Amino acid sequence: MILFRKFRVLILMVFLIACTMHIMIDLLPKLEKRAAGSNSGGGDCTCANSPSEEPRNWAKQRARSAADPGWPNKHTLRILQDFSNEPNSNLTSQSLEKVPVNGDKAEPFKRVKAVAPGPESQRNLIKDASGGKQPAQGAGRLSALYEHPLYKTELPPLTDDDTLFNVNADIRFYPKTAGNQEWHNDGNEEEEEAYSPTREVAAESYPNWLRFHLGVSRYELYSRHSPVVEALLKNLQTQRITSVAMKSGGTQLKLIMTFQNYGQALFKPMKQTREQETPPDFFYFSDFERHNAEIAAFHLDRILDFRRVPPVAGRLVNMTREIRDVTRDKKLWRTFFISPANNVCFYGECSYYCSTEHALCGKPDQIEGSLAAFLPDLSLAKRKTWRNPWRRSYHKRKKAEWEVDPDYCDEVKQTPPYDHGTRLLDIMDMTIFDFLMGNMDRHHYETFEKFGNETFIIHLDNGRGVRRSTYLRLQLLAKEEYRLSSLMEESLVRDRLAPVLIGPHLQALDRRLRLVLDVLAECVDKEGLATVVEDDLEPRPAGPFHQVPGAR
Repeated sequence: MILFRKFRVLILMVFLIACTMHIMIDLLPKLEKRAAGSNSGGGDCTCANSPSEEPRNWAKQRARSAADPGWPNKHTLRILQDFSNEPNSNLTSQSLEKVPVNGDKAEPFKRVKAVAPGPESQRNLIKDASGGKQPAQGAGRLSALYEHPLYKTELPPLTDDDTLFNVNADIRFYPKTAGNQEWHNDGNEEEEEAYSPTREVAAESYPNWLRFHLGVSRYELYSRHSPVVEALLKNLQTQRITSVAMKSGGTQLKLIMTFQNYGQALFKPMKQTREQETPPDFFYFSDFERHNAEIAAFHLDRILDFRRVPPVAGRLVNMTREIRDVTRDKKLWRTFFISPANNVCFYGECSYYCSTEHALCGKPDQIEGSLAAFLPDLSLAKRKTWRNPWRRSYHKRKKAEWEVDPDYCDEVKQTPPYDHGTRLLDIMDMTIFDFLMGNMDRHHYETFEKFGNETFIIHLDNGRGVRRSTYLRLQLLAKEEYRLSSLMEESLVRDRLAPVLIGPHLQALDRRLRLVLDVLAECVDKEGLATVVEDDLEPRPAGPFHQVPGAR
């Protein structure tokens, strides 16, 4: 008995020693790095490049990290890993992105053509580039914005490797999943024949949703001023809905709607009016998803010239004819009822907010919502799902690591896939985009697997160092003659559910934009412009880094 007790004590001591060594191994690299950098001064701009021999090139600076001992540590790798091995992931691979061995494929992605800038004071905002002419107030703001040189940049020529699909390839798009060998077009036999994917026809004759899919490239979801996108937005508002099903997963109810030409969209019904504010005591993961935020996110993404949000349009839906009568989802159908106020209601099935207390009711059977066009099917275009390095902790008392670890940003910059290419800059674009929208729930993001690390981040589910092009556009949108709130108001007026945003929402966009620019200006003053802003434009003559083309 005594020997047994001694054995248990010995096992406990070995366990404690192992735990202590494990903790020390985890902390040692951070303590060494903190001690080594203690004399270099702290600061709030922790994600800026520290001055070095090549401060203008983040990719080269981060590439040296592979030889540094202790970087990246296994804790960081665990935080930043993709979701390859999780059931809800879109991935097929379980590995992190690999650094290309020969050359940097990001180089053509980082270079776009721009007119050379002139001299200007570093801290001043950019000036007008329209030769002294002021853009028209009101209805002409969007046109004037898109005529600005910053919105005239060109992408590199596209190769087959840069497009998601090769139009000339012998690919049968979607007919098997639709259960039919031709595009259904509401009884128009001539147009149905033209839509048939089994015939050799021009891509222009395909339905708009398929043309949208064919236009996805390494650099964008759709091109600037794409007529296909405008046509697709109209389809989302008017096409006949032929079937409805609940989307699996998620805390709140979302519906998958299929149209007469087999296009599909994600429907988020209205849960709150535009005037309802989130209580200040709510946690970011406790709020309802707002359908109008989805619509506004698409328009904001276009104004920022990111083009990373799939097309979204608002629509009034008849809950009886366009949901209950066409659904084959028995679980959804069983949740329909007539309320005491004689309105048609339903609540569906989901993790949290699907009950009679959270029912969605029409007036009497009309409900508004957002319809977001689907991306290409995963069987044709696989996507990778990644954890956002700066996601929230989703804990009521615990902070995320980035909120408490001053070295966190340095660790991210030296961890794949953020140690090369444009991924970290895309994260910064996404962070600014989310802040302008008030979105605090970006826990994941996705990329197309075909393009590897050299591609954009897809901004889905929209309810720290920046690119020069992004920095310039943010300054442009802060100018009175372009003002972000006015541009958004003009862009959204064409949506069926206008006004999508009320006055306080629009004013908040201007206020948040000023905050973003203030933080960037503070970091530039502290760290230097070349350290904070990565030049993704053409080489330019000597002069301040962030002067806009044609400025005076």
